[in-house]
Amino acid sequence: MAITAIKIKMKPGCYTSQSVLEIDEIYLSGVKSPGFYKKADIYDFLVENPNTIIVGIPPFPKLIPELSSRNEKYVRSTPNNSSHDNLLKLPRE
Repeated sequence: MAITAIKIKMKPGCYTSQSVLEIDEIYLSGVKSPGFYKKADIYDFLVENPNTIIVGIPPFPKLIPELSSRNEKYVRSTPNNSSHDNLLKLPRE
């Protein structure tokens, strides 16, 4: 079973943001301990294990690690014809 991102938590005060940089934690299923994980930890995991996490909504894009201009670790989904990153379409807590 694939590791799947199924919901997100935004940084405080950023609940309605449409920036993947404002994501604080991502809920992962398909792992030994399902739950919320910090985006920097997911970044580190993806550097070691590329193409192992997908977004749990069609078209099920893979997550990829990225570094912001300020060297902040974050993740985003592979680009498609969506106007916003598919990660941002997941339910928010």
